Amino acid sequence: MSTKLLDMRGIKKSFGAVKALSNVNLQVRSGDIHAICGENGAGKSTLMKILSGVYPHGSYEGVIHFDGAERKFSGLRDSEASGICIIHQELALVPTLSVTENLFLGHEVARYGVIDWTMAHQRAQALLDKVGLSVLPQMLVSELGIGQQQLVEIAKALAKDVRLLILDEPTASLHERDSDRLLELMLELKSRGITSIIISHKLNEIARVADQVTVIRDGSTVDVIDCRDQALSENRVVQAMVGRELADRYPSRTPDVGEVLLDVRNWSVEHPERPGHDLIRNISFHVRRGEVVGIAGLMGSGRTELAMSLFGRAFGRNIRGSVSLAGSEVDVSSVRKAIDVGLAYATEDRKGAGLVLGDGIGRNISLASLKSLARRWVINDTEEVEVGEGYRHSLRIRSPDLRQPVEHLSGGNQQKVVLAKWLFSNPEVLILDEPTRGIDVGAKYEIYGVVNEVASQGKCVVMISSEMPELLGTCDRIYVMNEGRFVGEFPVAEASQERIMHAIMKNEVIQ
Repeated sequence: MSTKLLDMRGIKKSFGAVKALSNVNLQVRSGDIHAICGENGAGKSTLMKILSGVYPHGSYEGVIHFDGAERKFSGLRDSEASGICIIHQELALVPTLSVTENLFLGHEVARYGVIDWTMAHQRAQALLDKVGLSVLPQMLVSELGIGQQQLVEIAKALAKDVRLLILDEPTASLHERDSDRLLELMLELKSRGITSIIISHKLNEIARVADQVTVIRDGSTVDVIDCRDQALSENRVVQAMVGRELADRYPSRTPDVGEVLLDVRNWSVEHPERPGHDLIRNISFHVRRGEVVGIAGLMGSGRTELAMSLFGRAFGRNIRGSVSLAGSEVDVSSVRKAIDVGLAYATEDRKGAGLVLGDGIGRNISLASLKSLARRWVINDTEEVEVGEGYRHSLRIRSPDLRQPVEHLSGGNQQKVVLAKWLFSNPEVLILDEPTRGIDVGAKYEIYGVVNEVASQGKCVVMISSEMPELLGTCDRIYVMNEGRFVGEFPVAEASQERIMHAIMKNEVIQ
């Protein structure tokens, strides 16, 4: 029987008038992989920041026992000294430094005050071997993919003699192959006696690796499931998370498809840093009024680059081809022109490109359509507030008021603000790039409802997603993309994950 490594009791935490945690209990057994589930805003990340010392002792109520002793961490160094390491969803690596420099940043390998690079590189290579990452220690982190950077973070934790490894949404930005690799590494670390806590919305991944699952709702522990005694029931987890049963993960919709609204012809885009190399190659496609069309493909297939190039040529150079709306060719040569003709693009990088993190919810919502709120170039503040409040209530954005900076919102609520911004621009074509990445099942359901509502208004939606079940559950038709070209097209009734993957592997261009 495993001994208890971690015991958190009666944890409470508030931010002003907002109560983030009201009564959380968490017990983790030594050597286990323990999953924490909950809706966005439930308090999962807040709890882990308390455990890791980001929120120091005295800023919360409750007691933490680790390895049999009460702990009062005053910062990250305190928790790391006890063997607790956290890897946040936003990786804490310095891109301009090498892998070795990142691994030992703050505790450099030195002799007599001088860094011993030979020894540092040797130790770095040993750590990289442990996590199965085949890169040179001298490589810059900026040259690595997201999956490789995630492994560097884990190697960094191993360098600190980690006993409890916390991973916050570790696979949210990874494609399927890198996700599988990371989960296998977690199981391997478990075999070496390292305990892990994983926060994830991907229930299939939790079912694969977790020994126990704690579910948090509205700042309180509502369920604990021992996966050693019983198979994990996704329905039980979902019901505990959202407080209600989601009989169907995707809201029903009866499509009312009309004439062609968006028509893209012979679209080619040259790589911005590789002259003469077309990243998007002679793509043609169309979307009808009332239709939701998905674009499936592997990471690197060109889906995001296609969307960005269509939206005001935000990506690429030497762009050729035409875009027509309702039968008339339109000018989308700048973002402003694309918005003006009725295009909207919700980026996959909501924090880096979709939001002004330090600004409030209200201003973020109005940002793309300030002209509609201005009289003689002066913003009507009252009207801006009315618009913001309308979307805050209709999209159920959880916040005390519109002034709350969006950086303090959960991922799901941030995504709702992004959607509100583009819905307020009243687009004819809404392009969604990974709209539910890192979002819990309850928030996903609400976003799917927004997609259905847009389509029901006679507009059209283009959805890019790496989750094939999501495309199959929400779309009317699916294009398959590989190496900058469309290699398959299926009505959703004829589509399956197997057919989509077969089209990618076959790699035959469709006309």
